[in-house]
Amino acid sequence: MLSRRCARVLPLALAAGALAGCGSTPVREDAAPAAVRPTGISGVPAVAPKSRPPAGSSAAASSGPAGGVASNAQPPSPAAGAGAAATAATAATPPPAPLPEPPARAVADFQRAVALMRSGKVTDAELEFQQIAIAYPAFAAADINLGILYRKSGDLEHSEQALRAAVERESASAVAWTELGVTLRLRGHFKDAADAYNRAIAADSSYAPAYRNLGVLLDLYQGDPAGALSAFERYKELSGEEKPVSGWIAELRVRARKPAPTKDAAPPPAPATTGE
Repeated sequence: MLSRRCARVLPLALAAGALAGCGSTPVREDAAPAAVRPTGISGVPAVAPKSRPPAGSSAAASSGPAGGVASNAQPPSPAAGAGAAATAATAATPPPAPLPEPPARAVADFQRAVALMRSGKVTDAELEFQQIAIAYPAFAAADINLGILYRKSGDLEHSEQALRAAVERESASAVAWTELGVTLRLRGHFKDAADAYNRAIAADSSYAPAYRNLGVLLDLYQGDPAGALSAFERYKELSGEEKPVSGWIAELRVRARKPAPTKDAAPPPAPATTGE
């Protein structure tokens, strides 16, 4: 099994580059989307905090068990395979309302906040995203990026709070559910992280980072090589990524005692016939 001390989160490309490597051993990294842009769906909006609440405040607590999924979301049970729980959740969840186009002003404000992130002005970016979340309550992108900013600073409690607000705003956002899963995994809430990844897959079965993150979780934190194998195979199918994923899949096949698929054998030659 790969070293747990090396497991880490890849932040968004718009936030920062990959973290420095911790050794020559390949590392199974949590995958993040390349960008988060303001999109949204109609529904009950969540109010983003105007300022970071103090640690332990009731505003930062979830309505369910510690690290659990918000009470208005019913996650599927985690599955050994990557798709079983997602299929169950999809069958039980009505299709979301059509996504509205974000206002031009929202896009401009968001791009300004992203520019602040890229320039390293984290506090200014945080304040911008908080204002965007208040001004445009239908869209989750600001809360997603707030969750990532808090996570990068080590504030996992408020990262979870912001990402829960994001999934309340956009319950069909695979990006929001995946980022929530990453934060829950870092907080040690492994079952709830698996539920979040499965919700991401239910929202968008073609969203590759959710499968990769689920594979990391199942392998390194839940001891389920067969489930991790299924998730990584689906990730590879969607992303086309070869290295290092192919190596992980080969290793998992050994530990899961599952042989690699073989190409169909050529049909035997037809029996020879002789003319009369």
